[in-house]
Amino acid sequence: MYSPTPGRFLLRMRTPVSEEFAGGYPSDEEWHGYISNSDRVLLKTINFASPNSAGAVCIDPACTWVEQWVHRAGPREKIYFKPEEVKAAIVTCGGLCPGLNDVIRQVVITLEIYGVKSIVGIPFGYRGFSDSDLSEMPLSRKVVQNIHLSGGSLLGVSRGGPSVSDIVDRMQEKGINMLFVLGGNGTHAGANAIHEECRNRKLKVAVVGVPKTIDNDILLMDKTFGFDTAVEEAQRAINSAYIEAHSAYHGVGIVKLMGRDSGFIAMHASLASGQIDICLIPEVPFELHGPHGVLTHLKYLIETKGSAVVCVAEGAGQNLLQKTNAKDASGNIVLGDIGVHIQQETKKYFREIGVHADVKYIDPTYMIRACRANASDGILCAVLGQNAVHGAFAGYSGITVGICNNHYVYFPIPEVIAYPRPVDPNSRMWHRCLTSTGQPDFI
Repeated sequence: MYSPTPGRFLLRMRTPVSEEFAGGYPSDEEWHGYISNSDRVLLKTINFASPNSAGAVCIDPACTWVEQWVHRAGPREKIYFKPEEVKAAIVTCGGLCPGLNDVIRQVVITLEIYGVKSIVGIPFGYRGFSDSDLSEMPLSRKVVQNIHLSGGSLLGVSRGGPSVSDIVDRMQEKGINMLFVLGGNGTHAGANAIHEECRNRKLKVAVVGVPKTIDNDILLMDKTFGFDTAVEEAQRAINSAYIEAHSAYHGVGIVKLMGRDSGFIAMHASLASGQIDICLIPEVPFELHGPHGVLTHLKYLIETKGSAVVCVAEGAGQNLLQKTNAKDASGNIVLGDIGVHIQQETKKYFREIGVHADVKYIDPTYMIRACRANASDGILCAVLGQNAVHGAFAGYSGITVGICNNHYVYFPIPEVIAYPRPVDPNSRMWHRCLTSTGQPDFI
């Protein structure tokens, strides 16, 4: 990086509304909004008295309290890049997620406030670094001003891509010295590899991630963008399934939601709706058949309530399906369709016991992924995008920005991509969900 210079992120960067304030506004001199490099945020805020406490996270059998900290995010008084010499690039990878355009917009706007003149978007994920048919997209405030009003990604997305060495070669050719990567665990693994390759080549490049996973399954973070919108939009599908089931004679509504490895969307959507009788997630094993199985409980619900609604995460019950060794372009194992399986087994079960059942199945996955971010996610995306730029100018690389205990922080990428964050079956939130649904154990 360059030698530290005074920060450029000041209130006086606002556009003056008259010549009288061309040199800045009076309030500018009173602004003390910089973050100290010594500011820290606690990773854990609860001192668990016992490992038997609900949701206890302990490093030893005695549950000893250990203070663990991460760096607080925000603008620094000293920066390590000269804005006029920066060429910044933004890339969005993986699948669609509400809020991608919001983050892109805020990254561009904040870069311009720092004084960066050269900002580009890499089209269609990491593929854009290698495909000669894809040209980088010049970005400015004028280009991105209204993109947050639509879902999707202005830059496009894709999975997979060229080798890390080829990506860094292209970055050198293009003169890119700031790279902002929006994606999930796999994308962040790629971003960390790019960071390491730049270090090995002794390149003055900042690689900063913004975690994009609609499943909310990134370690150490309170929440990832797109999750709130997904839970909100899932209510529409759940309500439709409830109306279909409630209006039919012996109606059963089944809704499959996102969640490859973690059932946060299914759990929160079930709890929020109050219309779910059975919630199935990857972290909690279950059986369909047998005296304690899901189908036996469905029969009980039909007999006592007249209808039932099931919410299932896409990664749940994979042990019940035929396994394949197929993988997608991101290296993820292709999952079997648990929603369709439950639908078919439910129809078969009730047919075999001679009980009428009207089964309806809804999969709103791509409708949810294509949504515009709601207000809550819009705010989260705005702050994440701004803090990603602050982190790059502070001289950090190989980091990702997130929210921890209601504070915005910087995490080393390797710490958050070790494995997907699961729902803790011993957590208060999962037991709140069970209280809401009233479901038994299905084993």
